[in-house]
Amino acid sequence: MLAVAALAGIAVWQAPAASASVPLQYTTNRYVGSAVAASYLASEPDYRAVLTREFDNVTPENEMKWGTIEAVRGQYDWSGADAIVRYAQQHHKTVRGHTLVWHSQLPDWVAALPADELRRVLRDHITTEVKRYKGKIRAWDVVNEIFNEDGTRRDTVFRQKLGDGFVADVFRWAHAADPHATLYINDYNIEGLNPKSDAVYELVKTLRKQGVPIGGVGIQAHLSTQYGFPDGYRANLARFAKLGVDAAITEADVRIPTPPDAAKLATQASYFGELWDGCQSVRRCVEFTTWGFTDRHSWVPDVFPGEGAACLFDENLRPKPAYFRINP
Repeated sequence: MLAVAALAGIAVWQAPAASASVPLQYTTNRYVGSAVAASYLASEPDYRAVLTREFDNVTPENEMKWGTIEAVRGQYDWSGADAIVRYAQQHHKTVRGHTLVWHSQLPDWVAALPADELRRVLRDHITTEVKRYKGKIRAWDVVNEIFNEDGTRRDTVFRQKLGDGFVADVFRWAHAADPHATLYINDYNIEGLNPKSDAVYELVKTLRKQGVPIGGVGIQAHLSTQYGFPDGYRANLARFAKLGVDAAITEADVRIPTPPDAAKLATQASYFGELWDGCQSVRRCVEFTTWGFTDRHSWVPDVFPGEGAACLFDENLRPKPAYFRINP
């Protein structure tokens, strides 16, 4: 399905004009999703058409984060989140809620609160948001990125003022607001076996023993071909499953040095393939979601200069080799 042309002696990948494959959502019994932005859904018909065709789950990129929902205390903006949920209902897709508690994209007014008030406001925030979408959200990323690379706890405002026990509390509050949603801890660089994934494993194990209603581990899977594929990926998925929780690939993309060429895209395809195959091999890996599906709107170039082209579709919404690797 790939065409390679010779240009100045360099192999250059040429995207097919259109996909002849079955849409991704029909290739597996896992949820297959993408992060989406409400503005692109509203303004770009081609973006909306590919999303609708290929995926059966959507994750709001920013529309459900605290900094968007309540940037000013007491002033709520549900417009973007409502639009995505409404789109999902209209097109029979599930929604992954992202994210309830995160140290980033947090309004300044929240961080300035004293401990007692912060606890009350945090509970109100979780209860208000989860109840608003009760029965409409399949899974929630309840706590996001709470560990450092060495496995120690990130020193966030929540930990500083509420202690480590806040993690159990927020899961209980979210469960009380919607008992049917699956509740996840979500983090990056926990794809393989390493100190950070060990810390997540031990926390989930402890929370489960305490009866905390944590139902899943979200593995972001922001990868780069400049580093080796994570060691122990499948074993890591399997050990989380043995704890009695689901696993999900929640934000997958694979960045490459730009500009892309055939060799770089082939390596990218192999990384996506390993992520996909590993998830398929573990029964409790229930979801494969990418962080956006088109290079047109990828976050990668702004954060990693010199890298990009991280998605399954190029800027013109043409499927790339990685798409065909997971959907032959």
